[in-house]
Formats: sequence, C-alpha cells, structure tokens
Amino acid sequence: MKNEVVDTHQKALRINLDSRWYGTFAEIGAGQEVVRWFFRVGGAAGTIAKSMSAYDMTVSDAIYGPTDRYVSRRRLQAMLDLEFQLNLDRLQAQRGDGTAFFAFADTVTARSYKGNNECHGWMGVKFQAHPHDEPSQIILHVRMLDAEAALQQEALGMVGVNLLYGAFFRHHEPEALLESLLDRLTTGRIEIDMIEFSGIEFRYVDNRLMSLKLVQLGLTGAAMFGVNREVLQPSEVFYRHAVLVARGSFRPVTTVNIDMVRSAYEKFCAAPQVHGKPVVQIMEITMSNLLATGSVDRRDFLARADLLSECGMTVLVSDYSEYYRLAGYLARHTQERIGIVMGAASLIELFDEKYYTQLPGGILESFGRLFNNDLKLYVYPLQDAKTKALTTVENVPVAQELQPLYRYLADRGSFVQLDNYRPECLGVFSRDVLKRIGSGDTSWEPMVPPEVAELIKKRGFFGYTKNQPI
Repeated sequence: MKNEVVDTHQKALRINLDSRWYGTFAEIGAGQEVVRWFFRVGGAAGTIAKSMSAYDMTVSDAIYGPTDRYVSRRRLQAMLDLEFQLNLDRLQAQRGDGTAFFAFADTVTARSYKGNNECHGWMGVKFQAHPHDEPSQIILHVRMLDAEAALQQEALGMVGVNLLYGAFFRHHEPEALLESLLDRLTTGRIEIDMIEFSGIEFRYVDNRLMSLKLVQLGLTGAAMFGVNREVLQPSEVFYRHAVLVARGSFRPVTTVNIDMVRSAYEKFCAAPQVHGKPVVQIMEITMSNLLATGSVDRRDFLARADLLSECGMTVLVSDYSEYYRLAGYLARHTQERIGIVMGAASLIELFDEKYYTQLPGGILESFGRLFNNDLKLYVYPLQDAKTKALTTVENVPVAQELQPLYRYLADRGSFVQLDNYRPECLGVFSRDVLKRIGSGDTSWEPMVPPEVAELIKKRGFFGYTKNQPI
C-alpha cells in the first residue's frame, strides 16, 4: 500500500472510484486547486457532494462566522466543522449506512499581483474512516515556495490530493501518511511546518513525534509545540511578538537552564524596544543534538519534551545548527526584537572560524546575518570548576586576529552580559546531572527544578530506577 500509488492523477481517480467516501470541498483563495483534480480525472460524482469557494470576505463571514485573519487555523477549523456537520445533517439518513463522510477545506494566499506577500495556507480534512464512525482530523500549514502563482496553485492541488489519499488509505500508518504528502513534489516547492492528527483514528499519535518527523524529513526547518503537547504554527506564535530563545540539550533541563532564561528575560524585557510588548520564550533543541548518537532516540526526545513542558516552556526543534540560520528563521516570522540566550562557552565557540568554512564570506558573513536587525546575544557567565573564576563578555578568549571584530560587536551592544544570575546555579551542568541520575547519586535532585525531579523519578527518565543504590 505504501508505494502502490504515487501519481496524483491515480490517487484522485482511486478516491473517485471508491464508493466509501463522500463529502465536501471548501476552498478559500488561490482557486479551487484541490477539487479540480477530482473533476479532471473523472468519476467525481461518486466523491463530491458539494464544492464551493467563499472567496468574498463578507460571504465567508456569513457562512463561517467573523474572524480577524482569513488565512488562519481558526478559519480552517470553522470550515471543517461546519461542512462536516452539514454532510451529516443532510446525508446521514439517506446514505449513512454505507458512506464515510468527509469535509476537506483550505484557506490560502498565493502570490499576489504585486508579488510581495507571504505565500502560505492552512489545509485539512475531517473524515470518518468507516460509516457511522467518530470523525478524525488532519490539519497542516504549508508555505508555497514557487516564484509563480500558477506553480504555487499546482503544488497546492497536489498536496491536497496527497492529504486526502493519505487520510483515506493510510490513516492506520500516520508516519507513512506524513511522508507521502510531498509525493511528486519537492521541499523546494512546498514546506509543511505544522501538522496535527486528532480524533479516534489517531488517538495513539503523539503529535510532537510528528513534528519531529517533519524536521527529520526536511519538510520544514523547524517545528514547535507547546506546554500541553499541542503542536503550534510558528508564524502564528511569533506574530507581532518579541522572541527570546535559549538553545540546549536539556537532557535534562536544570536549574541553570531556567536561571539563564529568567535572567535573560529580565534584561530583554527592560530594553526600550521590547518594554511593554508581548514576548515569546522558546527552548530550542537542534536536530544535530538529537542525532548526536547517530539516530534519534524517541523516548529520550519525549523525556526532554515532557520535562520542558513541566516547566511551562514552549519547545522548538530545528535543523538550524548555525546560529545565523536560526536568527534568519526567527526574523522571517516577526519584525520585533530577537534575543538569543547562550552561555559564555557557546560565545567562545561562536568565534571559532572552523564553523564557517562553508560560507563564501566566512565568519564575517555569518555575523552579518546573525546580527542583522539588531539581534542581541544574552550571555550567561561560565565558572571554572577549580578556580571559581568567571568567564564573561569582558574576558572571553578570542583569537588575536578576531579581537577587533569581537570588540566592535561588544561596543555596538550585540552582547548583553547577564549579571543578574543566581550564583548557586553556576556549577550545574546537564552532563553531570545525567551521570548522577544513572549512578543513583541523589545529589542530582537539587540541580533540577522540583517538578523536573518529580517527573524523572515518576517516569524513570534517563536511566533512573527507584531501587538504585545510593
């Protein structure tokens, strides 16, 4: 089944010729690109109960209710809920015993006439896997990367067919469904930066793992989820918000991680450009960190995610191991101030030229991209375990030839020293905590927040066992 059909034409035709599914297509913006496939291949009468496009905003509001953003998750959900319920109300009595009903919807903005708008959209399907079944749902957010509107519309139609085919024939293997979304497409044409499975068919799906899979497959450079395990769409989270992000392994999250974010947040919010504005705090884990052992350990990943959620943190998983790429990604989603939290050890690494050999402009190009739009680094001190001496912004060891560059950046205020730290946190390192957990040394417990210690012991994370020798 996984490789049986890959051609878009064949997928649409197979759906049309299968009498089980019958439903509605509702598409706003960019034309009716998905339903067009089903009309084109023939046999559409067996699949389509209704096709519509509430293109006018006033008409759309009259049908689905008012909204402040037409290309949004809220609008998509309103479309899916209404159209699915209408199918049940109108058709259940007549043909419900042999039909699994569905509603497909998308709300999209493609390349405009002026050509300077963000090209993206929301797409989803709410469906019954079997007649009289409770509904299941898949929604996703796409970015269309083709330069021409016609090509964007073509790609959108193909993704929609892939989504419907996956929902109907691959709902029992959601990872294969996810992989099939770009059949006959490339990541150079379509980016999928958020997907959410819900409902009875997906009751055992952890959407955080699906978010991770998006990044692993290259369908997006980053994926995000919140404190209640819900997946988030980055542009909606970052929209008109200042952003403060801390990178780490968080294996596990420790008191020093929390103190770094706390102290940076105080400094960040005190800046005139941020004061009084909403701020999003993000804990970021890179794919390179998750792949440090050669492959992603899903249980380990979920342990980190659960512990960060327990601390009330939003998590970003990214494929942007270079800080300048992370900065570029964040700048794409917000016009407000961006701050990156790092320890002094990471600042030292930032000035190691071996990390920039792939860039034509080397370290200068990297820093030009990183510090664009007045981004600032919030630097937490590093304490020497033996001498207790601190490494700070003022005494970071930098190669002789890079000292003028370092001084220039320091003088322009690109580095903010975090002097409001808690001294008792300086000697805490995740690697030490992890080692003590595995060895049964209970001295690790004060090194992590109380709620983290409790969850590690309750779930047996990172090799913890209740009967470990002390």
